[in-house]
Amino acid sequence: MQIPAPLERLVEEFSRFPGVGRKTAQRLAFRVLSYTPEEARNFAEAIVRVKEQIRPCSSCFIFTDNDPCDICSSSSRERNQLCVVEQANNVLAIEKSGIFHGLYHVLNGAVSPLDGIGPEQLTVPQLRERIRRENIDELILATNPTVQGEATAMFLQHEFEHQVSRITRLARGLPAGGDLEYVDDVTLSEAFSGRQPF
Repeated sequence: MQIPAPLERLVEEFSRFPGVGRKTAQRLAFRVLSYTPEEARNFAEAIVRVKEQIRPCSSCFIFTDNDPCDICSSSSRERNQLCVVEQANNVLAIEKSGIFHGLYHVLNGAVSPLDGIGPEQLTVPQLRERIRRENIDELILATNPTVQGEATAMFLQHEFEHQVSRITRLARGLPAGGDLEYVDDVTLSEAFSGRQPF
């Protein structure tokens, strides 16, 4: 059976999501078909609204509807600690653990020379300026424990070792090749508590 063109287009769009294969995309598309016209409209409006109203914070690059974001504008955060992560969803995982009360900087990726991604394609230039401008004592490198994450952490350590008092890396216990988004609260909390000088 050939799928009608509008449905096929929806399947293709869902397939573009990370980790969503064709079968899952078809299930999602058929789920949308079961929506009432009002539910479908609400779903479409939510997508449009998020694209119109959510943007990166001009300071830390977390996705927000306020600029600066709630974390950057909070007076209760420890402003001398800066946790560097690869993606905005890593911040959600760390915040959920409740262990860290400093500020963040989202790189929007990791250094990957084979993919043509160097520091200048990330938010490293903004991080340089931020460290120069703000009174950061500790830089916490919370990149993922992947080859690219390790390369990024090593680059950042060399780049900023003379500009901040202390550079630490999350303790091991995080799975090698893993992603912070999928780490449970206890493991993440222990990784923060056991961080080591880098």
